[in-house]
Amino acid sequence: MNLEMPHSSRSPLWMALILCHLAVPLVAQQTEEGGLVAPGVAPTVRALPVDQGPVLDGDVLGDLAYAGAMLATGFVQTRPFEGQLASERTEVRIVYTDDTIYFGIICYTEDPGSIVVADSRRDSDMTETDSFQILLDTYRDGQNGFIFGTNPAGIEYDGQVTNEGQGSGRFGGGGGGGRPTNNRQQRGSGGGFNLNWDGAWQVATRVTDVGWTAEIAIPFRTLRYPESEVQSWGMNFQRNIRSRNEQAYWSPLPRQYGLTRIQLAGMLQGVEVPPQRNLQVTPYVLGETVHRTLGGDDSNAGDFGADLKYSVTPSMTLDLTYNTDFAQVEVDDQQINLDRFNLFFPEKRPFFLENAGLFSVGQPGAVDVFFSRRIGLDASGQQVPIMAGGRLSGRVGNNTNLGFLNMQTESVGAIGLPGQNFTVARVRQDLPNRSNLGAMVVNRGASEGVEGNRAYAFDGRWGIGEGGTISGYASLTQTPGRSVSEAHAYSLRAQHQSEWARLALGFTEVAPNFNPEVGFLARESYRRVDGQVFTTFRPADFMGVHEFRPHVSHNTVFDYRTGRHETQFTHIDNHTEWRNGYQINTGMNITREGVFHPFEIFPGVTVPVGTYDHEEVQIAGNTNLGAPLNASFNSIFGGLFGGDRITITPSIGARVGEAATAALEWSYNDLRLPGGDFTTNLARMRLSYSVTTRMFFQALVQYNDRADLWSSNLRFGWLSDANTGLFIVYNDIQGLGSVIPPGAGRTLTVKYSYLFDVLR
Repeated sequence: MNLEMPHSSRSPLWMALILCHLAVPLVAQQTEEGGLVAPGVAPTVRALPVDQGPVLDGDVLGDLAYAGAMLATGFVQTRPFEGQLASERTEVRIVYTDDTIYFGIICYTEDPGSIVVADSRRDSDMTETDSFQILLDTYRDGQNGFIFGTNPAGIEYDGQVTNEGQGSGRFGGGGGGGRPTNNRQQRGSGGGFNLNWDGAWQVATRVTDVGWTAEIAIPFRTLRYPESEVQSWGMNFQRNIRSRNEQAYWSPLPRQYGLTRIQLAGMLQGVEVPPQRNLQVTPYVLGETVHRTLGGDDSNAGDFGADLKYSVTPSMTLDLTYNTDFAQVEVDDQQINLDRFNLFFPEKRPFFLENAGLFSVGQPGAVDVFFSRRIGLDASGQQVPIMAGGRLSGRVGNNTNLGFLNMQTESVGAIGLPGQNFTVARVRQDLPNRSNLGAMVVNRGASEGVEGNRAYAFDGRWGIGEGGTISGYASLTQTPGRSVSEAHAYSLRAQHQSEWARLALGFTEVAPNFNPEVGFLARESYRRVDGQVFTTFRPADFMGVHEFRPHVSHNTVFDYRTGRHETQFTHIDNHTEWRNGYQINTGMNITREGVFHPFEIFPGVTVPVGTYDHEEVQIAGNTNLGAPLNASFNSIFGGLFGGDRITITPSIGARVGEAATAALEWSYNDLRLPGGDFTTNLARMRLSYSVTTRMFFQALVQYNDRADLWSSNLRFGWLSDANTGLFIVYNDIQGLGSVIPPGAGRTLTVKYSYLFDVLR
């Protein structure tokens, strides 16, 4: 389904891991007047209760509601000059009423003409634009929280953080140099940062002669928190000044961390929260017309359904759904598979994204014990009707997380798929210093012609000092007709981050009978050893270079039964990033592929059994991605499966103001193999125009000659709260030439949903 020998104890990786653990950096933090205070002392600020909330118009200084509020200021850089005061002053004032907490933000800018506004789409990238983000750790557990952000255009950017973002990037919690990875393709429901979560809140911004200002209003019912009346929350702010390639934080962070480093957040004191009275009903109506290329059938249909959200307690939420529909969701990006393993496509459907990180056990994109795309989608990615479902998720007490999910799909006679029931039960106990222990059970009930399947899993994470973690999981599956003697999978991984190095070492075993049918496996029956050493150097003054990032990674995959090499990959690379945003990466890959069974890599081209050793040269880079016109590329030149390979992946991006953006991406593969020669092309064009931050036109057109199809996805959205509203969606899938791919045809869908806040 298209879803996408060990080192000795004297290994240099282990030695480096121990040495790095001994070097725990001290961080100088500041008072709100900007003076230095003792290292390790988190900044604090008190929220001010007010009878009347601010007028949400972006005018912070002119609104008397903020007059008595304390200032949160004294931001400190992590880049480009770690530890120095931010180049521009930032002020945040926090007030709250009986039902909403407000943040009044002033981002002073000496030259307002230098403000960069790259996009006005909801959840668009925060790193390539001037932006401001808020982290709220409402339980003060140092591991989980909410992020809300905006830019001068007033976009709504939000997400949920689980386990400090572990699983969101190569080392968790962001990319190199403290820059968060913002790739939605990799941050669906399984990662530690769930960007696809959408809450109900409002924002208004202004650009003035002093810089830009923002007012953010977050209803308490959007958040989850303990039951005590007066609370203190963990909190941090991040400001991006894109023209200087600068990131600064209210609670200072070492360069290796990003905003999701919750344990180092400051504190918001004196929040008198209301009793959680939250009942939201979101009904939808839908009309659809369909034309199928194969058979020439035309059909028209109408439908309706609803979602319900109810706060059982301030920290426990019940979600119910009836006749769930996801017509408004953006289609998947096409991928080309030049290997014999499964491709991973992330979850994007809104219902499955509330507290999705709680249900994540395993290794996202490689071994997922539970993968929600198995519910309501068939093997080709086509929607299977969901009759009804429910989810209860949240906390009991301050540290025990509970989740229960049950979904029932309808039968689809046209493809012989019976209705199925899916159940997931999850518990996780959070412990001090970024540690936790958890367990999960996943069950797919038996139905007509389909046998049941069950998976059990235990997982845990142990924080060591400030920078070290040891994490792992163990899972067992039960499948009729398969022995349970070799139906297990487990992994153990050690990581450490310091200012100059990030290290990781891991081991994974997946037994032949391990079969999580409501999960995801990239490959089956193997043992894997992997390790990474990622270092960072910042020269004081060298040709405008901001950072050198030399690194080495290695992984070896052995066949479970025979111990033969299935894959071996060594990557030696260096990233050079300049302060103007330009970057170039030069690397070398040393590969080995053991093919135990012949497979067809391209129609008419078969890779025979054998062992294939090769080397590759990899060159990549980009211009300033925050500029109105930018470009990036990636290229690989080397060997593959006994032949030669050239891969070139260029892309061009352009924007006009913050309203119109365009991107053109092309992936070209030229393979010369003993079994035959072939080329593949995958082209993708994205267009977006935002009339306002809540009204947009988007187009995604894709050409894939490997799959013999081209497709287009055109969307108009007029949004209300929490990504509800009016959607008009046109999908068109056509073959190339005489080929008719599965699902070919045209669909026009009009969907309207509205969030009724019953108890407001």
